[in-house]
Amino acid sequence: MDKLIVSTSPHIRHKATTASIMRDVIIALLPASVAAVIFFGFKALLMIAVCVGCAVASEFLFNLICKKKQTVGDLSAIVTGLLLALNLSTNVTLWQCAVGSVFAIVIVKCVFGGIGHNFANPAATARVFLLVAFSGSVAGGAFANYAEITSSATPLAIMQAGGTNLPSLLDMFLGNIGGAIGETSALAILIGFVYLLIRKVINWQTPAIFVGTVFVLSLVFKQDVTLALYQVLGGGLLLGAVFMATDYSTTPINKRGKAVFALGCGILTFIIRSFGAYPEGVSFSILIMNILAPYIERLTAKRPFGGAKNVKK
Repeated sequence: MDKLIVSTSPHIRHKATTASIMRDVIIALLPASVAAVIFFGFKALLMIAVCVGCAVASEFLFNLICKKKQTVGDLSAIVTGLLLALNLSTNVTLWQCAVGSVFAIVIVKCVFGGIGHNFANPAATARVFLLVAFSGSVAGGAFANYAEITSSATPLAIMQAGGTNLPSLLDMFLGNIGGAIGETSALAILIGFVYLLIRKVINWQTPAIFVGTVFVLSLVFKQDVTLALYQVLGGGLLLGAVFMATDYSTTPINKRGKAVFALGCGILTFIIRSFGAYPEGVSFSILIMNILAPYIERLTAKRPFGGAKNVKK
């Protein structure tokens, strides 16, 4: 009886650990990482190395200085650094990558108590921070090495400006376009998505609702299926929907809450893209919905049988 553990419900026995889940996410991000290096060259590899290295070092040093238990072994810092790198273009300098990684880990994650306590997705928040602080290099995207389009603008920027010099949908799907290094290849992201579904790390509903909302709104307002597909394949929509909008600690835990969260992300992304100053709005929308997630969770939580309908605190 000396090993009896008393705790509140729910009592769930599951073999998955934080490290195993993060390992699966890293594996799922490998296709996008490989595609990034193929399309954007050695600079993409350096960005990934700097972001991941600085993220891990920041968490290690923070825990060391604050005399806290080391948590780098849970691999979450690697995921954060990798996601941040994939959300940046090769226009971003390596020192800016380092600043973004330190901000994501120290300010967004560790200061709030570490994984599970952060109020927002660290990678998405760090990208917004870099976009505000260094908009000249972070906004927009760089050429893929093999892209044949002559404009230096991303497909979304071209559409926002009313241009017609767009790459083919096939190039959009494969990733042979300008943009952030990890967001351009829809094929690579979908491979990672399927892997996460097979491993039961995420559910399909959140990405489907997020992406579907953007597609439907684009179709309704633009009255063109092709342009709606460009909205889905362009920018960081797929990357954000699959890998950041499904973050366990910064999104609602119940199914209705997840649906509301994804719907809100889709609506905000469309609004920012269509009427905002930036052609891309995925990171902003995820950050805003992360802040609203606790309220969504409270409003969509199921009422216990026999419980009061409205509980005021």
